[in-house]
Amino acid sequence: MTGKTSYLKGLAAEEIVARAYARNGFEVVERRWKTKHGEVDLVARHQDKLYFVEVKNSKTFDRAAARITPRQQKRIQNAALQYLAQEAQTLDVDCRFDAALVDAAGRVKVLPGAFICQ
Repeated sequence: MTGKTSYLKGLAAEEIVARAYARNGFEVVERRWKTKHGEVDLVARHQDKLYFVEVKNSKTFDRAAARITPRQQKRIQNAALQYLAQEAQTLDVDCRFDAALVDAAGRVKVLPGAFICQ
């Protein structure tokens, strides 16, 4: 898969996931929020809680999940901390990290709390 194809598939997967969260009453407040420490694919809000969502797509859910490495989790956590400090202006916010997996058929499987807020 070329870099551009991979990029476009990633954008499509993020859109599918954003719509799934919106259908379930979440407000997607950021997409591809970037810092020098990493990137958060989606930031969503539901009531007073923030959700940092890592989106992965692959042929199967298992293959997509395997692509979320511990190193990548740490980068997402660091980016989320910067988001909280910058955008929420506090670190005292209830939050959760989700993994949202998209398979080849475009189905979504969310793993709530896939990794821990630290």
